[in-house]
Amino acid sequence: MLTVEVDAVSVESRLARGELCCPVCGGRLGSWGWARCRVLRGVGGLTLQLTPRRSRCSGCGATHVLLPVVALLRRADLAEVIGAAVAAKAQGAGARTVAARLGRPVDTVRGWLRRFGSRAESVRQFFTGLLVDVAPDPVMPAAARTVFADAVAAVVGAAVAVLARWPRLGEVPVWQAAAAATNGRLLSPSWP
Repeated sequence: MLTVEVDAVSVESRLARGELCCPVCGGRLGSWGWARCRVLRGVGGLTLQLTPRRSRCSGCGATHVLLPVVALLRRADLAEVIGAAVAAKAQGAGARTVAARLGRPVDTVRGWLRRFGSRAESVRQFFTGLLVDVAPDPVMPAAARTVFADAVAAVVGAAVAVLARWPRLGEVPVWQAAAAATNGRLLSPSWP
């Protein structure tokens, strides 16, 4: 799997020009059908219908789903919704409060928070490393009161560093940057 921009026309154009590289071997990716259509839940009852592009590597023959940065792997909610839940928890809100605020089942939100919390230190290390790699003069986030909050601060810090380093990208929402950096695997069992 590989994360790509949201603009499907741009993704198709880049595929046609051979500009997307295989994350396994570095070979060129080409069009190879479509993944399953999904409906992702956004904020305020909005939904996004998404049919991700599939690609195949001309070098190793591996196939990859090209997942837009608005989504996380195997999640029915947009990255911004999950990120809002994680950020609220970092500020001290509980799962019930966050679920009520977002209009999601408590068990769903609790699952997101547990998964993120179970690897908060690894997430903090990964995004702190990204921040240091990207920023010419990195400004480290101040220590927070919990490891969970430290991890969220590192995610935000890395997103700010990416924006400062590549301003022509335009404003990239924090949780889309996190989805891109993790190839959509922020809450996946196999990451980091």
